[in-house]
Amino acid sequence: MERTQVVILGAGPAGLFLSHLLHLGGIESVVLERRDRAYVEGRVRAGVLEFGAAELLREAGLGGRMDREGLVHRGINLRFAGQRHRLDFEDLVGRGILVYGQQEVVKDLIAARLAAGGTIIFGADAVRIEGIESTRPTVAYDTSSGQGELAADVVAGCDGSHGTSREALTGARRFERIYPYAWLGILAQTPPAAEELIYAYHERGFALHSMRSPAVSRLYLQVAPDEELDRWPEARIWEELRLRLDEPSLRPGPVIESSITPMRSLVIEPMQAGRLFLAGDAAHIVPPTGAKGMNLALADVSVLAGALLEWYRSGSTALLDSYSADCARRVWRAQHFSSFMTQLLHRDPQGDPFEHRLRLSNLAYLSGSRAAAKSLAENYVGAATGALG
Repeated sequence: MERTQVVILGAGPAGLFLSHLLHLGGIESVVLERRDRAYVEGRVRAGVLEFGAAELLREAGLGGRMDREGLVHRGINLRFAGQRHRLDFEDLVGRGILVYGQQEVVKDLIAARLAAGGTIIFGADAVRIEGIESTRPTVAYDTSSGQGELAADVVAGCDGSHGTSREALTGARRFERIYPYAWLGILAQTPPAAEELIYAYHERGFALHSMRSPAVSRLYLQVAPDEELDRWPEARIWEELRLRLDEPSLRPGPVIESSITPMRSLVIEPMQAGRLFLAGDAAHIVPPTGAKGMNLALADVSVLAGALLEWYRSGSTALLDSYSADCARRVWRAQHFSSFMTQLLHRDPQGDPFEHRLRLSNLAYLSGSRAAAKSLAENYVGAATGALG
């Protein structure tokens, strides 16, 4: 049996950033990742970094490529009732966001960990976690070349919503909401039709215009949760996007990737049991409308890293004991905002005309009231200093 100080399950933003922060504090870790490196670096997920999340990455020495290639956005656009309304975040709250794909954050983190001699075992499927109530929990894992087992002081579960760590957590309560919507998302080789994100509310359903680079766009359509992807050929997707977004400069381009994602909210509380700590999607899921998923993951592990550093330095478990409670305020604020944005911008599946007019009224209020717009901006861009709030 091999031994390390911290075993981290999952090489997404949460697991890799935790490993990096621990390394900066002189703590050894091993990251186990079920998929291979090419898959991990290629999977397209979120792309919006809050002000504070970008600051965290810079402070950890990871901001070089992000600042060179990331797209600075000073606001967003709301489109409804045939008009586009811009919310100027910098004017409202003095800061904006950065569009930088999650896969790019992951590439930067992998490069940094490997350059520093860190251990990431790709193709390692964690099959069993034992002894979390002891002082020496263990993780058994399978690889193509055989089985392995790691003993550690702590196990950090950063392995997403279908990982082993959530199953191993005992005594937790599950809070969940399933939404009657799904997103059909595409990544396309076409220049963005606008300089900033467009959130469109249309009688036919929600649409989102986003981007990953000056040459690649990320676009979404509201569809039914049980919709099938093969019912959406490229021509139909582009036709629906043009209709809902109503952007003359939107140009169809080759679709690199397409998928349908159901919408749900989930929180596991507490996010810890014994020597097992969950972070990121393993602990909570937010609908993507609020752009909070990656930001929550980075915030979680910054709290956890600080608690582990204090424990190794002083022997005090105070911060480890309060880890879940310390994360809860930000997690539930993000859940509230994400739920608000989701229900505001998606057309009621039953086509209720009363609900439709309520949504239009709320959108008009958000775009016409500085106080309402400021509240949305504060929630969207996150805390002014650091990602913890």
